[in-house]
Amino acid sequence: MIIGGQAVLVYGEPRLTRDIDVILGVDVDKLPLITAILDKLKLLPLPKDLYVFARETHVLPTEHKETGVRADFIFSFSHYEQNAIARSQPIPIEGVRVFYASAEDVIIHEMVAGRPRDHEDVKGILARQSGLDQKYLLDNLQSFADVVGRDLVKQYRDLSQEIR
Repeated sequence: MIIGGQAVLVYGEPRLTRDIDVILGVDVDKLPLITAILDKLKLLPLPKDLYVFARETHVLPTEHKETGVRADFIFSFSHYEQNAIARSQPIPIEGVRVFYASAEDVIIHEMVAGRPRDHEDVKGILARQSGLDQKYLLDNLQSFADVVGRDLVKQYRDLSQEIR
């Protein structure tokens, strides 16, 4: 499932993004399978010891050999991520269905990241998308608030107010 800047391009305001963020929906124990797939896609893992790096960070940064495009693969198998993957939206790109996180899940990921750029992305999505599932958003933001140590619900409501 695609998240991050590429997903923001689907739901929000256009902006430059330098990489592709992909949530895999599997744990790090699937790394051998993932590396075999990456090799077929001509994606070169960037860490010297990719097994140690992936186990410590749950991320596998790669770069496409021919174009230099970076793709970060995120190992995650949490209940929330499994649900987000199930809610993802297929978007056809050159005849291939590419699954993007829903607008709500992009907002949740951006709010958890919490950088100023992420907040701008959230405002762009809110300005362009109507009919968002507010209960789903608020419930998940509340559940992540303790994890990140910030009142994500209040921050989200403040950003919503700014675009009205």
